[in-house]
Amino acid sequence: MDNTNLDDYLANLGISEGDEAPNVVEAALGSAAPPMESQDAFSVFEQFMHGVIEHLGQDLTLTVRDTGEALEADIGGERAGKLAGRDGRTLGAIEVLAYAVLAKHAGRSDVRVRVDAGGFKRRQADNLGKLAERLAVQVAKSGEVHALQPMSPAERRVIHVALKDHSLVTTESVGEGAGRHLVIKPRTEMTE
Repeated sequence: MDNTNLDDYLANLGISEGDEAPNVVEAALGSAAPPMESQDAFSVFEQFMHGVIEHLGQDLTLTVRDTGEALEADIGGERAGKLAGRDGRTLGAIEVLAYAVLAKHAGRSDVRVRVDAGGFKRRQADNLGKLAERLAVQVAKSGEVHALQPMSPAERRVIHVALKDHSLVTTESVGEGAGRHLVIKPRTEMTE
């Protein structure tokens, strides 16, 4: 974020450069509450997801599992598909909250988390995999690079994984922030 955007953001919050900095009061050593005993990541994630389901107040089912690669939660039920939100944004928001809860209560910020509802992410991954294969054929035939539109890290990862062993093309993520996108290009080490 550049200074202009930061200044605009702070102005929208009613904070100006002339405002005094807040007073920070430091607690004496030993006066803070003892840290919460760290729990295992799976238990914390499971409790968090049960809380989410409970607050949604719908007839939903929850399956939580540890795949070794990630902690996964599948939300099922008649109305589960509506939980995905536009383009899976609601599920993404739940994942972000789950990461924060895991970092705070399990001391783990290195755990990958996946939350799906009504099979939305599974269908999305299937569609992205098919798209990746079609584009790989197109790039291999034309020899030209193909840049996709900006995607979330999870969506880019699906395409990277789908094409990682492809003999004729390779993938690369380029750009930064919301503009980060994936490029599919011919392998340079191809032999004729």
